[in-house]
Amino acid sequence: MTAIFKQKLAIEGGECEINSAFPVWPTYAQDEVNAVLNVLKSGRVNYWTGDLGQKFEKQFATYFGVNYAVALANGSVALELALQVLNIGEGDEVIVTPRTFIATVSSICLKGATPIFADVDLNTQYVTAESIQACITPRTKAIIFVHLAGWPCDMKSIIKVAKDNDLKLIEDCAQAHGAEYKGKRIGAIGDIGTFSFYPGKNLGAYGDGGAIVTNNSQLAKKCRMIANHGRIEKYNHEFEGRNSRLDNLQAAVLNVKLGHLENWTSQRIKIADFYLKNLEDINEIVLPKREKWARQVYHLFVIRIKQREKLQDFLREKGIQTGIHYPIALPKLQAYSYMGKSDNNLKANQLDAELLSLPIGEHLEISQAEEVVSALREYYKQQ
Repeated sequence: MTAIFKQKLAIEGGECEINSAFPVWPTYAQDEVNAVLNVLKSGRVNYWTGDLGQKFEKQFATYFGVNYAVALANGSVALELALQVLNIGEGDEVIVTPRTFIATVSSICLKGATPIFADVDLNTQYVTAESIQACITPRTKAIIFVHLAGWPCDMKSIIKVAKDNDLKLIEDCAQAHGAEYKGKRIGAIGDIGTFSFYPGKNLGAYGDGGAIVTNNSQLAKKCRMIANHGRIEKYNHEFEGRNSRLDNLQAAVLNVKLGHLENWTSQRIKIADFYLKNLEDINEIVLPKREKWARQVYHLFVIRIKQREKLQDFLREKGIQTGIHYPIALPKLQAYSYMGKSDNNLKANQLDAELLSLPIGEHLEISQAEEVVSALREYYKQQ
């Protein structure tokens, strides 16, 4: 199941060897290769957010039902720019979850603001409105809500807290391309949504890439200018910005992949539904909570268990790889030791030793998911 399959792919009359986790080299991959070759032939490799980037921005905005999308160099930059265009900086506080990738929090610190960790609900792993409310001070300016693992949560209470306290709401959607809350794409709910196109994401480029989405024309314009050295027109710099643009090679790949995202998402949901149906009677496993009003896109399929390392070893012997996202709650990282919160009483800390990510992806077949379920049943039967 975890074997690497070697394939031959013809390119311009020659051959190259491909290492792929797919048992058969997918047909759409040739479209991606052709798109890259067309960029190389054009000589426009180093054109950032050119015609291909603009095409992607338009398609991406349409997919999410928003007015504007701005393609960027990576997802971390997207978070930083989101904070910057919302005028969040030195002396401000931003409420955030302790259970996310460090980029969510480092973006806050890099803008000179202070991250304030709210606590989570153990069943959903999401920060609660009550915990957010308890963290608000006169310095609080925004909430970054992370749609972790592709699971949208009930945003109603979060939106109310943000509005009642005049806080900006940033959605970190790096793991949730295409997820929906009550029929609306996430990323289009708050003031601004940020995305990553790191290769491992549900929609991934061949290298780094990112984007912001928003319905606010001024936020979109300012974000675009910051990412392009403070300008719209060449040499007409209105302020100092930075170089954070998406290059044509990545845009070409993303234009192809975006057309397949819905089919890939459907397969992820199919595998997740199989897990949920066939693991629900194993009492030792706490499955992710499924809500009727949510479209979960399952970037990860995360379960909660006890004695995680023992189960991991058993599955590894069966040829089944698992992951841990994330093994250390952010307040406990050395990077944030200066905050003095590693020993706090956050319930989020409890999850460090309990979370396990099962195999999930558009490349998985039901027969492979059956292997995972069979192995889990065998393990718990022995306990």
